[in-house]
Amino acid sequence: MTDVPTAAPPTLAEGCAEPPATRYDVALLDLDGVVYVGPDAVPGVPAALATAREAGMRLGFVTNNAARTPDEVAGHLSRLGVPADPADVITSSQAAASVVAGLLGAGSRVLPVGGPGVAAALRAAGLTVVAAAEDRPDAIVQGYGPDVGWPQLAEAVVAVRTGARHVATNADATIPSPRGPLPGNGAMVAVVRGVTGQEPLVTGKPDPAMHAECVRRTGARRPLVVGDRLDTDIEGARRAGAASLLVLSGVTDPATLLAAAPMHRPDLLSADAAGLLTGHPPVVAADGAWRCGRWSASVAEGGGVLSLAPAGPDPRVDQVADDGLDGLRALCLAHWSSHPDEGVPARVVGADAAAADLLTGWGLLTTATRR
Repeated sequence: MTDVPTAAPPTLAEGCAEPPATRYDVALLDLDGVVYVGPDAVPGVPAALATAREAGMRLGFVTNNAARTPDEVAGHLSRLGVPADPADVITSSQAAASVVAGLLGAGSRVLPVGGPGVAAALRAAGLTVVAAAEDRPDAIVQGYGPDVGWPQLAEAVVAVRTGARHVATNADATIPSPRGPLPGNGAMVAVVRGVTGQEPLVTGKPDPAMHAECVRRTGARRPLVVGDRLDTDIEGARRAGAASLLVLSGVTDPATLLAAAPMHRPDLLSADAAGLLTGHPPVVAADGAWRCGRWSASVAEGGGVLSLAPAGPDPRVDQVADDGLDGLRALCLAHWSSHPDEGVPARVVGADAAAADLLTGWGLLTTATRR
């Protein structure tokens, strides 16, 4: 049997023998689901980021959450043990305000829909904030806010219907929370779009402007985007030409990762942002399978099913300690190499009880079966 794949392998295959904190000079960190979930820090992440800083890595914070001002975000981070200055924070409200000012000119009238961070960013960009559709806004800027409800959405609908440009800070359908995913700005944007029939201009991630601004502020030469969302963080990194680290502490789960489209496939993978401090193993093709650490993944049963099995020692892939995700890395390469141009949901089986237990632990219970 020949080695796979026939196409060039995805970049996850390369790994990173050294800790990313020593290879990359700046981490461009998403916040919700990466540094914190709700009001609380992801366990262990503040200490990990402090260690990354000690290793010489600088931190920038790039968030699609438009609800708060950079000062509020920096204060929250500092209280969680991640010291931050407002200048270290780029919000999607700032990106939207810059786009609107560029399109419509300083002083243009804008109706904010969202948390206080939206209006603050508009004022800082020299725009005129108005309170209602009757004020004849030139645009509305819609961003996440926990108190957004029918009155604000109604004003937005009326304003768009009477000619205002609809600008959205992001289209994230969900936000992470301690109770699981909750409706994000994209869900609210869909309400306005559905009623008006007008497509909004979306300015947040994955548009590369936010990452580019953070690179400009930090002077990064080798940036690494760290995020929990495939369609914003990982795609945004690819569009900005930066490397990416996906963490599983937010909204993306292993099944979603396996089904990722090419633009959504990360370069590195870890359970959380502590992955900045450890090496990442390569994934190598051998004998019709993909090997990572002590796990092997192959395409079985006519190409429709993936099989995960334990594998013996191999010096090419045993140089980095197993962080519990080696099997998932192998599965990703096996599946993505079979579908190089599209994202396709995966069916997975375990070759033995140990493999089935691992798959079950990753939340693949419905497809993890012992063969």
